[in-house]
Amino acid sequence: MVETTSSDKIGRWLTIIGIGEDGLAGLGDEAKRAISSAAVVFGGTRHIALAKAAIIGKSRSWLSPFERSVEDVVRLRGRPVVVLASGDPFLFGVGVTLARRIGLEEMRVIPAPSAFSLAASRMGWALQDTITVSLHGRPLDLIRPHLQPGVRVIALTSDEKGPETLAQLLTETGFGASRLIVLEALGGERERVTSVEASAFAISGIDPLNVCAIEVQADKDARVLTLASGLDDALFEHDGQLTKREVRALTLSALAPRRGELLWDIGGGSGSISIEWMLCDPAMHAIAIEASAERAARIARNAVRFGVPYLRVVEGTAPEALAGLPVPDAIFIGGGGSEDGVMDATVAALRSGGRLVANAVTTEMEAVLLAHQSKLGGTLTRIDIARASPVGSMTGWKPAMPVTQWSWVKPL
Repeated sequence: MVETTSSDKIGRWLTIIGIGEDGLAGLGDEAKRAISSAAVVFGGTRHIALAKAAIIGKSRSWLSPFERSVEDVVRLRGRPVVVLASGDPFLFGVGVTLARRIGLEEMRVIPAPSAFSLAASRMGWALQDTITVSLHGRPLDLIRPHLQPGVRVIALTSDEKGPETLAQLLTETGFGASRLIVLEALGGERERVTSVEASAFAISGIDPLNVCAIEVQADKDARVLTLASGLDDALFEHDGQLTKREVRALTLSALAPRRGELLWDIGGGSGSISIEWMLCDPAMHAIAIEASAERAARIARNAVRFGVPYLRVVEGTAPEALAGLPVPDAIFIGGGGSEDGVMDATVAALRSGGRLVANAVTTEMEAVLLAHQSKLGGTLTRIDIARASPVGSMTGWKPAMPVTQWSWVKPL
């Protein structure tokens, strides 16, 4: 027997329609019928104007904050409602937001080409080989990890100031020779495509609705963030409290990042571990816990410069600072682990199946790790690194402080 839910009885009352700058001319008959038969049509002011000739019922522009309009849509459940969106409603669009509140069985979705698709078609670029990133209402710094020599990027901006600000960022980070193409009001009568070298940006009168395509070219000293773990120490601002690159690479390997996971970085120092964790994938999350206000501020600055501005920094001392934080999938302890209660608190906080990695350079912290390994199991690793350095007129090996690493997976 098939059980019928209340949503099945209501049917598909909500239609989400992607609309381009060509307005009704770019819509099919199904979309036009939905608009004309809707009791209420929601959308941005621009969207409402584009579809005005077909709207017979009421029209409502989005309110601020946006959640107020979402509540209005939900309250009309069961009545014919249309939501107008730019391009593809499920690509950084309103469809994603509405789907959190309204079942898919209650809606129809009629997408239009996204801004990324339109830009790729104008550039003649294979979209599957092009990096796409939305900077609309989001920090511009998110583009930094994607700035690799020879890469093609399409970036959706927030307003008419976005292209110039992007050109400044490219120039300041050593990518001023990159070709920057500004594509405005794609698909409409105001469409314009302008190409310029980023360092010589001088485009005026830019339409607020624009996308930027970038052919990345790196200068000799460009700040390139390579894809490997263990980035150059010189890229980080630090006061010496830094997990060195070789140890950092081994630590990231032990933490075994998986897409969408949350890391606690306890004793964040410069934030290098949590930053590289987040660089693994845009879906990664991290919280850096740091007792020093100066270092906490430094972590935040580093996060911006590495293009992971959403790294959360908590200023405080563990274990007290851990209270109320979301449950982590992995924990790294780089400092403060020998303090009373820290190890026990982290072991308790870690989700079942989660990974804990702790590094020790002091005998006190090493004793803590040995005790926990004896009690809980896990793997102990001794990391010894030596670097070649001058010895008079010759060269010899200078050992760094050895690191004892404990890696443990919490039983299910």
